[in-house]
Amino acid sequence: MKLQRNSRLVVLTGAGVSAESGFSTFRDSGGLWEQYDVNEVASHEGWLRNPSLVLDFYNSRRAQLKDARPNAAHLAIAALEKQCRVDVITQNVDNLHERAGSTHVVHLHGELTKVRPESGLYERSGSEQEVIDVGYESVSLGDKAPNGRQLRPHIVFFGEAVPKIEEAINLVEKADVLLIVGTSLQVYPAAGLYRYAPMDTPIYVIDPKPVPLIDPRVVFIQDKASTGMEQFISQI
Repeated sequence: MKLQRNSRLVVLTGAGVSAESGFSTFRDSGGLWEQYDVNEVASHEGWLRNPSLVLDFYNSRRAQLKDARPNAAHLAIAALEKQCRVDVITQNVDNLHERAGSTHVVHLHGELTKVRPESGLYERSGSEQEVIDVGYESVSLGDKAPNGRQLRPHIVFFGEAVPKIEEAINLVEKADVLLIVGTSLQVYPAAGLYRYAPMDTPIYVIDPKPVPLIDPRVVFIQDKASTGMEQFISQI
């Protein structure tokens, strides 16, 4: 299928896209993420045990993100907007898709440059009105939201609900082409999104490692994100 101006391309991206911009992927590093135990910095229990550690971790990630740049994969995905409607659904918490020029990005797992007031155990992400964009600034214990509550990362911790999953499902259901880039499809509910694509929608999967996906609609491109995108564009 060739993309037309009225085609809807939905792109699901994971950590493999940002890896080429210098962001490590914790699933490739033995449970460590920049030398941090992921259960201590990416779970609600970790936040309750040591919020200062969690805040410091995301402060350091924000500082890294400030110096990072979109790579060829981000730029190629953004450039496809010249050909058709492109909706990006990303598991990544960085803003590299937006900085590359993508104009419709759904962040399933939150956004690194934003914070929100804490509210309770296994909380949802809060209303959009509560979310505060801090850019690349640090946030410390004692920094409060206007409602007086401690600010926490606007990140979906392990065990918390993924509030934007319904929006993502709605997009996939309308896809003429589904492109999956840089994700091993191990993290749910994002890993099951492809099942919502229409039966006649081709699915392209770009990843350097084999992805456990058995579906007759799938075309595999076993390559890293940047050069895999070149192959995808040549085929579509």
